[in-house]
Amino acid sequence: MRELLGRKGSKNIWGISKKILSVLLILIMGAAVGCSNTSSEPEQEQATVVELRLAHFFPSTHPAETELIQPWIKAIEEATDGQVIITSYPNQTLLNADSIYAGVVDGSTDLGLSCFSYTRGRFPVLEVFELPGITYNNSKVASKVAWEGIQELDPPEIQDTKLMMVLTTGPGDLYTKDPVRNLQDLQGMEIRATGLSAKTLETLGAVPAAMPQSDAYEALTKGVVKGNLGPVEVLKGWKQAEVTSYITQTPFLYNTLFFVTMNLDKWNSLDPDTQQAIEAVNKEYFEKVAISLWDKQNEDALTYAVDEQGMEIITLAPEEAEKWISLVQPIQDEFAARMDGEGNKGQEILDTVKKLAKKYNAEYQ
Repeated sequence: MRELLGRKGSKNIWGISKKILSVLLILIMGAAVGCSNTSSEPEQEQATVVELRLAHFFPSTHPAETELIQPWIKAIEEATDGQVIITSYPNQTLLNADSIYAGVVDGSTDLGLSCFSYTRGRFPVLEVFELPGITYNNSKVASKVAWEGIQELDPPEIQDTKLMMVLTTGPGDLYTKDPVRNLQDLQGMEIRATGLSAKTLETLGAVPAAMPQSDAYEALTKGVVKGNLGPVEVLKGWKQAEVTSYITQTPFLYNTLFFVTMNLDKWNSLDPDTQQAIEAVNKEYFEKVAISLWDKQNEDALTYAVDEQGMEIITLAPEEAEKWISLVQPIQDEFAARMDGEGNKGQEILDTVKKLAKKYNAEYQ
């Protein structure tokens, strides 16, 4: 450098003064730093990728995972240009089914899929969607009623997460060893049921036995119970068509409501464009997949049960069905009174759901 610059006050070998050459060197070094900063910008953009975990309890082979969650995850990644990546943890590998909503709230998981009824009492208003005495033709009806009803009622109990969508099993039927054609046939019969369903069956004169679906097959085989109340899918998915002979259709006795929801802080941390993209995917998959997810399983299971296992379908006469519905009316009245006691308008909540059920039963026969 000394040779290039020459001695003090002199010019270098190119005839440029030391002062001018020093300025040129500073400019070159500044340009190099500028290029270095520019090249780091893509790395900063990559650092904004949001990686989320989703917990649920269904097996990895269940349609809830293969037909809803995985395609939904892929659609969100595409809609956000790879800025939101979700990893699913099925089969309770991250959280137990009854801990998933609380886990979403406290950040143990970023997203969760489970049943509201697994933490009964935690969602008092939403219990209206599982009350007996309200008829749902299928899971499309029940899912549309629940989603629209939640938007209209806006219950405070779900304000601590960002609800992505809801879906339901739709109506459940009685699957029994002996035929149930009327209330008299049901009296004293041991039926597997849990939660509100157990209370419903007890009101009708049956003897409910609480146990998970995973234990029902063995209990039916051994005669511990004589039947089960649940969605038709259990006849094939849980092989219960092998150990029962009759299907008594009771579209007014059963419905289970599931949620897909997100941690509120995580949701609020996303920029508005990303939120809008996710909302669009949610709407698409609710309509395209979620509302009919159980209908597909139920239809397949019913065909299997009747055609391959020889089960008989029993349809209650209209006047007989009305007897059953009138007997479970007190459960609705009790719900309305409890809502009133908690500062909610119980009858108004009930009327909202019944109005929506009538609307969508007419639309989805």
